[in-house]
Amino acid sequence: MTQRREKVCVAVIFGGRSGEHEVSLLSARGVLGALDRERFDVLPVGITLDGEWLIGDDPLAALEALAGHATSPARAAPADSAHVVAGALVSPAEPPGELLRRADVAFPVLHGPYGEDGTIQGLLEMIGLPYVGCGVAASAVAMDKALSKAIFRAAGLPVVPYLVVLRGEWRAAPEQTVEHIENHLAYPLFVKPANLGSSVGVSKARTRDELAAALDLAAQFDRKLIVEQAVEHVRELEVSVLGNDTPRASLPGEVRPRGHEFYSYEAKYTEGGSDLLIPAPVPDDLARTLKRMAVAAFRAIDGSGMARVDFLMNDATGEVYINEINTIPGFTPFSMYPKLWEAEGLTYRELVEELIRLALERAADVAQNRVRR
Repeated sequence: MTQRREKVCVAVIFGGRSGEHEVSLLSARGVLGALDRERFDVLPVGITLDGEWLIGDDPLAALEALAGHATSPARAAPADSAHVVAGALVSPAEPPGELLRRADVAFPVLHGPYGEDGTIQGLLEMIGLPYVGCGVAASAVAMDKALSKAIFRAAGLPVVPYLVVLRGEWRAAPEQTVEHIENHLAYPLFVKPANLGSSVGVSKARTRDELAAALDLAAQFDRKLIVEQAVEHVRELEVSVLGNDTPRASLPGEVRPRGHEFYSYEAKYTEGGSDLLIPAPVPDDLARTLKRMAVAAFRAIDGSGMARVDFLMNDATGEVYINEINTIPGFTPFSMYPKLWEAEGLTYRELVEELIRLALERAADVAQNRVRR
């Protein structure tokens, strides 16, 4: 008789301290629902807006119930009980590193700072736990739009004209900062926090007054701000990348916001706020170009596992620019990243399982490294 294979324990980590906390909860619900309990044990790990780790019967439900409330979810967490996870007792008082050692692999769906930026990846590296997605360096570079644009440009990939402004510079010398921007870039402009996603803190400026307001808004979210020259006649195209040393790109999709001038937070996460066109209605040669550029961007940051590469195209001239790369893109069953792979014949559940396989593959590769002389 063949011995039954032991199930793999997957720690799904969600929530977090960023402005994308609620988005993370949506992604986590998708991943948790997709994991086949016949093949996987699941360890749900929630992180509150205060940065406290929440372990209980259903940390996702606890965070969902308190999303948007001033009260910290940690205050509502069970503090003195133990819970059975993958056949082992797990105490809420355990340090995160010890807790995560119960798992065989981690699946972080922490969007934005303190999750997508290399921080959780660093913790997982320290405790030797394989994890889904990009490594520490790739995650940190991709999260920082200023660093990633510099790397893309060095790799010969096109980016829009942009400037980096520090929050301290803006607040200390607002008039000089605006003059410097106006001397180098032309309106309209987009202003963004350098280290954030989901279009949080992003706004469009057509005048000096709007630019000042946009800088004030972005400065609430980061110390480093990106000011970009807007692309005229813009279309927003996206490509999903999957793999480690031999990554492959999906067909491109297109985002068309409804009632929004650009793909804002509201357009992304309000029902009916935007249309996802899959595949994007573009010529075959352009589709091939986008796929090639997406893989090149992924390789430029030394990506692994997954990423979504976002492009801006001037529909009048056909010029294409890389906007950004997201190493933990939105991961609900209805998000662009999994929907593009679904169009390629890979179901949401199959995609989740493939990402876990890639995480274990990458860990096995890294384990070959010598750590001593």
